[in-house]
Amino acid sequence: MIPHEYIEELVQRSDIVDVVQSYVQLRHRGRTHTGLCPFHNEKTPSFVVYPETQSFYCFGCGAGGDVITFIKKINNVDYVEAVKLLAARAGMPLPEEDDKTGRLRSRIISINKDTARFYFKSLNSEEGRIGRAYWRGRGLSDATIKRFGLGYAPDSFHATRDHLMGLGYTEDELLASGIIKRSQKGNTFDFFRNRCMIPIFDLRGNVIAFSGRKLDPEQPGGKYVNSPETLVYKKSRTLFALNFAKKSQEKRYILCEGNLDAISMHQAGFTTAVAGCGTALTGEQVKLLSEYANEVVLCYDSDEAGQKATRRAIELLSASPIKVSVLNIPNAKDPDEFIKKFGRERFEMLLNGSNNAIEYELLRAKEKYDITTPDGRVGYIKDAIDVLAGRITPTERDVYAGRLAEETDVAKPAILNQLSAAIRAKDKRAEKERERRLLEEGMGGRISVPYSQGGQKALGVAFAEQQLVAAVLKNPDYIKLAAQRVKGENFLDAGLGKAFDLICRLAAAGTYPDLSALGGELPEETVSLISRVLAQNYDIGLCTQDVEMYLERMENSRPVSSTAGEKTAAELADYLQALKDKKT
Repeated sequence: MIPHEYIEELVQRSDIVDVVQSYVQLRHRGRTHTGLCPFHNEKTPSFVVYPETQSFYCFGCGAGGDVITFIKKINNVDYVEAVKLLAARAGMPLPEEDDKTGRLRSRIISINKDTARFYFKSLNSEEGRIGRAYWRGRGLSDATIKRFGLGYAPDSFHATRDHLMGLGYTEDELLASGIIKRSQKGNTFDFFRNRCMIPIFDLRGNVIAFSGRKLDPEQPGGKYVNSPETLVYKKSRTLFALNFAKKSQEKRYILCEGNLDAISMHQAGFTTAVAGCGTALTGEQVKLLSEYANEVVLCYDSDEAGQKATRRAIELLSASPIKVSVLNIPNAKDPDEFIKKFGRERFEMLLNGSNNAIEYELLRAKEKYDITTPDGRVGYIKDAIDVLAGRITPTERDVYAGRLAEETDVAKPAILNQLSAAIRAKDKRAEKERERRLLEEGMGGRISVPYSQGGQKALGVAFAEQQLVAAVLKNPDYIKLAAQRVKGENFLDAGLGKAFDLICRLAAAGTYPDLSALGGELPEETVSLISRVLAQNYDIGLCTQDVEMYLERMENSRPVSSTAGEKTAAELADYLQALKDKKT
């Protein structure tokens, strides 16, 4: 554990506004600061920083916490690593503690580096000739193979494991890295075997994972097998080749479907090509892209799966400030094949003439119908109206409504009337969805209690629990009063109960119980919940009468059996007699 005194000094030296401003553009509003949330895509600011409580909360996605929590989330590290990053920023010596997680993370990075070297060496061995033949068959030069560190995993169950253990790594460390697996019989074996290997790098150039391409059609497993998620690798937060692309001065990025597409594009001179890592595009990857790109050209395969991925990517990217274009690749299934067939110059012409997202969606809608027939025109107009009712500007709507009128020979005012009705219906649905989400995000969606306790009563008690935690954090003078009457085990919300016990324990030890003191010992969802409650009570003063009311509500919710269990035999007899007299 890091001493609380160290955390207190670190937080005092790390003003949350200063820290957050190095990542997020904030606007000063009264006693708070607001900005666009760095943890989800939004166009209207819902991220608020509270200097007085040294906390933040996003009313859009629910992320919240103190300055350490912010560093933890924004850098995708654990609590100890976040403390170290903040300490370095504040000029403080690193905390002295046995950081097992940090050491294991460093070991995994080291294992991955040595594994990549082993695969590269294997590629250039006699055994690796099958791998060399594959890479050269894909048209990759020796310079490209070396730049991307491409390699070959030997056709052996133990070659990689034995090599790494010979370098001093333990079996447990190799298991944690995902390089080896354990069988049902308890034996360990190499995860990648007889595959062409592609290392995956983070933004600092560390090897964090691998993708292996199958060479033998009879070999079990998919065409590509990717490393499992580890302490250093989260596929939803990683973009392949971004470590190379970020060095370019170009702000137009090309988003490919596969790693090899990105590698081929880099070889052809398109150095801002990136790709996902075995998963559909995620909001976290969009956020990462927005830090480097002004425009993203979607360059997915032309098959149905690729077009489905394109539509999902458009939906995600439309919520970001990035301009979106879509590349239509004729006479080839993917960019790699097109470049091999027609050359770099033709591909660049294709790239410069790519459709924007609206035109792509309209083209896809039009392909479904024969617009020479009345039914076809009606169907096309209906689908096109759905596209134009989305997130586009009034000017764009007017321009495309005019084009739609010309294509279908329908009067533009009629198109605009239908479009206005669709926008009103869409707004109405969105409002209902917003109300539904608010209900789910309220107290009723955050607690789980037995049916017998009653819904409304449970909501009231949950509200009292949240307010009590807010009250004792805002004014520690209330801790003694609260601790005498309730305990964490009395809380319906187990996370809040644990937080309350921790607050009481810290106060008894003479430590000021603020959000920073709680962050290292509570789950992230509990820290976010407490941050939300503090945000809701930011301008509300909570007095002794309020605390009494919350305590009474919680005490009255406890079942009779619980109250009786705390009494002596004599007290219990008197208590039962009093209940009988009351009933009479």
